[in-house]
This record gives sequence, structure tokens and C-alpha cells, in this order.
Amino acid sequence: MNNQSIYKISEIRLLLSSLVVSDIINMGRKSLKEIRQLEIIKTFYKVAKKEGYENTSIAKIAKVMDINPSLVSHYFETKEDLTYALIDYILERYLLIYTIKNKEEVTLADLQKTIEMLFSKKWNLLFDDGLFYTFYALAFREKKIKTKYKTILDSLRLALASMIEQCNEKQLINVPTPKTAADLIFVLVDGAYFYLSLENDKKAYAERLEYYKNKAYEILGMDHLISSGSALSS
Repeated sequence: MNNQSIYKISEIRLLLSSLVVSDIINMGRKSLKEIRQLEIIKTFYKVAKKEGYENTSIAKIAKVMDINPSLVSHYFETKEDLTYALIDYILERYLLIYTIKNKEEVTLADLQKTIEMLFSKKWNLLFDDGLFYTFYALAFREKKIKTKYKTILDSLRLALASMIEQCNEKQLINVPTPKTAADLIFVLVDGAYFYLSLENDKKAYAERLEYYKNKAYEILGMDHLISSGSALSS
């Protein structure tokens, strides 16, 4: 069997392994190339999470996927290309925090749910801490990664600022500078998880996270609404 045949068989195997029901439903919206790339990115994430970024290679990714390494290289020529794609994937994962049915009609309940999510295990489990900070460290050496990370952080802040502005317009809250408030809340989020990643005591972890969350509500002037339990009905 020649190399071209091996390549084709590997390509078919990758496609079949990646086509879950949701992929089939979305095939009209996603190209086969995008589906295959996403499957490789997800495997890269799993391998890097388990073995560490430095110990992850295209050969190891291919081995886990049971395909020829040349197929991975067909979509991502280098490990650096894969890294850039994974960082873009991080952004998509983190933006899942804003699960609002109507983004043009944000309610106070939506804002509260977002704050609750930001200071919860669900948020912290969206992406592995070890990989997040590994890539963060790389940002000091690689301009492209630094730019991508800034895009992630700016996108999250702008989305939250937009929610705050809409609640302001409806006179549900009164936050003088929504962008500053959103920035301060994410300073709390970033600092909280960096510090708490070193905390082994589960009770202490939960108590500190609750404390930081309450500080976020104070920034929004919602602390009195939360204590009275009236925000969710707004």
C-alpha cells in the first residue's frame, strides 16, 4: 500500500471518528476541514492536559487518534500552528459563559446568572489551569500568543460591559462606568482563580470564591438585591 493510500485511509478514519450526531447536524454550517481541525485541536488539548504542553508532539497526537502523523501535519504544519488554534478554541470555550437567550434584551437575572457562573466550578473547569497558565507564560515570548490572549480577555470584558450597559439603560442598576466595572470584575476573577489554584482546602476555596463573588456584586451595586433574593425575578 503506497503512502497516498495510507493517507486516504487515515483521513477517512479521522472523519468517521469525529462525526458525532451534533457534527452531522451542523455539517451544513461547518466544512469537513473545520470538523477535522476541531477534532485534532481537541485531541491536542487532551494530550497536553495529561502529559504537559512541552511533552506533546504531533506524533503523540496522531498516535492517540490512531492516524498517520502526516494527516495532522496536513491541517497544522507545526506544533505552533496547533497552539494558535487551541488558543482560539479557548476563547470559544470561555465565551460559553454568556448563555443568554436574547443578547439584545439582557435582564438583571441574566447578569446575575453570569456573575454566578464566573465565580463557579463550571467556569474554572472550562479550560485546564495548567495549560492556561502555560500559554499565558508563552505570551511573554511570542507576540502572536500575547495578541490572542489579549483578544480573549478583551472579548470577555466587553461582553460583560455590554450586559451591564443594557441593565443600566433599563434602570435595573446604576453603574457609572460599565467598562470599568467589567474590568474590575475580571481582575477579581483572574486573581481569584490564580490564587485559589494553589489552595488545597476545599472549604477555604469555597469560602474565598464566595467572598470574591460578593465583591463583584458590590461593584455592580447588586449586593442588596442578592441578599433580598429579588434579582432573579427582574
